[in-house]
Amino acid sequence: MSDLLPFLVAAPIAFSVAALLVGIARSGTGWYVALAAMGLQTAIAGVLAVRAFTTGTIRYVVGGFEVPFGIELVVDGLSASMLVLVAVVGLGVLAYARQAGPRSNPFYATYLLLVAGLSGMCLTGDVFNMYVFLEIVGLTAYALVASGDSGRSAVAALKYLIVGTVGASLFLLGVGYAYIATGTLNMADLAVKLADVGYTSTLVQTAFAFVVIGLFIKVAVFPLHTWQPEAYAGAPDSVSGLISALVSTVSAYALVRVVLDVFTPSFLAANPLARDLLAAGAMVSIVAGSVLAVAQSEIKRMLAYSSVSQFGLVLGALAVTNGTALVGAAVHLFGHAVMKGGLFLTAGLIGTGSGGRTLDGYDGLGERMPVASAAFAVLAFAMVGVPPAVGFMGKWYIALGAVEGQLWPLAAVILLSTLLTLAYFARLVERMYFRDPAPAAASEASAEAEAAVVTDGGRVSLGMYAAVVAAALLAVVLGLAVAQYGQLLEPTVQALLS
Repeated sequence: MSDLLPFLVAAPIAFSVAALLVGIARSGTGWYVALAAMGLQTAIAGVLAVRAFTTGTIRYVVGGFEVPFGIELVVDGLSASMLVLVAVVGLGVLAYARQAGPRSNPFYATYLLLVAGLSGMCLTGDVFNMYVFLEIVGLTAYALVASGDSGRSAVAALKYLIVGTVGASLFLLGVGYAYIATGTLNMADLAVKLADVGYTSTLVQTAFAFVVIGLFIKVAVFPLHTWQPEAYAGAPDSVSGLISALVSTVSAYALVRVVLDVFTPSFLAANPLARDLLAAGAMVSIVAGSVLAVAQSEIKRMLAYSSVSQFGLVLGALAVTNGTALVGAAVHLFGHAVMKGGLFLTAGLIGTGSGGRTLDGYDGLGERMPVASAAFAVLAFAMVGVPPAVGFMGKWYIALGAVEGQLWPLAAVILLSTLLTLAYFARLVERMYFRDPAPAAASEASAEAEAAVVTDGGRVSLGMYAAVVAAALLAVVLGLAVAQYGQLLEPTVQALLS
């Protein structure tokens, strides 16, 4: 069974090359190649997840070398969840992209390389290879953002490239300091040797600082979030849905994995300032992201700033470092990917079908596009945290963990964030269902804002509707399964906290 692990990286790469080669003979075939690849990826991820949750952690050493010299791949409950998430979201967005585009073979080849990089980040048990996969994810994400037809996409991709490269470089510097201190790169071996060196060693503290700040940039924690609004708003709709659901989510997974698996909770106990900074960063990110989202009139920028706030919740769970909060972090990572990816796809569908891409464009939308409006409303209220949606369950576990850990300010900020999230989503729902459509002669400012937004053109398809309706249903159904998921994840959480 462990022999399947390398295929989660190798298969998308092989299909990516196939998409390019097939495209030489016949253009327009890339989507079918990508569909076959994502179907295989979903099947393998599903089989490994069942195995990881029923029999425990799966390990594989590439080339048959001994650990810590060989490259180790590891799948436990948390990484299995992320692998399934990457595969399922990748498959869902592919259905959406069939009509929404971009539709060239190089686009689908890059799409598959991004899936390979994300899967590698979830699988690797080696910090240097995590950097390699982080770079693959970054380079492919920059290319996908730039795949739009407008200059705005190119500018957004350039900004993303510059800031993202700084983040990856800081992460590599941290890995270098850790290697100098211990002489190893294997995560499990690093955890032992960092403890031997001493958690208060300047080398170890410096390694932690560089690694965490580098991943903060990748996750888009305030005030290191500046690349995200432009990248999400400037990308084509299908790309916005894909990267908003997966790129920062898997980076947040990497942050949790490195802090708890490599530096371990003992490092945070020995360095209370590090824990305090994590908690402070979380609270600032939660509030600032929500306030900035309220101030936006363009829908995709509003959703992007909302992500800054939501990932602050995951950071808060990491600062709390108890079992309840970590289950909440896992649930919120999974749920945010479904909800936010679904919201971006629905915003793209509405933009394609009605032209509405700002607040004013959503007036009376409930009558013009009832299914899309209903899907958007369900996803929005799930993101606010209305029970029994998965958005409520993730926030509930994190807030409960904060109370158990007596981090009362964080618990209060989570409540405040819920109210702010309601503020910017409720005004959209009110416009959709309780206002008449805007007159044809919209204000000049609104028209200029609409013109500045990237559109994919084309028409709304059944695949686009299927993707957004599936996301809305999942946002509710997953909330009902959280209790069982928490029990399955318990051994992994205990291992992370030990």
